[in-house]
Amino acid sequence: MSSAKDPTKKTADQSAPPPLAGDVESQTVETGFGVAGIVRRWRREDLLKRGSLALRGLGLLFSLLAFIIIASNKHGPDWENFDKYEEYRYVLAIAILSTVYTGVQALRQVHELSTGKQQILSQRSLAFVDFFGDQIVAYLLVSAASSAVPITNRMREGTDNIFTDSSAAAISMEFLAFLALAFSALVSGYKLSSQSYV
Repeated sequence: MSSAKDPTKKTADQSAPPPLAGDVESQTVETGFGVAGIVRRWRREDLLKRGSLALRGLGLLFSLLAFIIIASNKHGPDWENFDKYEEYRYVLAIAILSTVYTGVQALRQVHELSTGKQQILSQRSLAFVDFFGDQIVAYLLVSAASSAVPITNRMREGTDNIFTDSSAAAISMEFLAFLALAFSALVSGYKLSSQSYV
């Protein structure tokens, strides 16, 4: 009796051939790479760009409203003029700064989405500018809004009129602009963290 193996018989490990290196479909199912992975990544990046644009658009709207409301808050006697109060001048200055920043960023993003062209800065540098710009302006907005709340509350205890109502409305608009830019900073932070540094 011969102890040699029959060459025509296949063992269990030889029955199924391994997937070919160029077999994209089997790799996509197993590891998530390939064409489907690339398409998912493009969709996610497009959603982030559109979400960031929407948040900056809301920031622009609320900042512009805060600017218009506080700048037109001049009524009757001397004390009903926003120029007389340092806190309201600060609200106005930050509303202007936020309007300019969010307006420029929104225009840049609209141009990028409509033309598909890259900016002068590299993608990584632009991610840094977006992240830190959003954070700084969001901090200034909440700082200005919170500095004007105490004086507005004191005035409302004495007399509640159109001046105090307009001041409260401007403060509310700045707080809403802060929320929009805070969420935009989260999106910018995600985009910054997902940048490739190779």
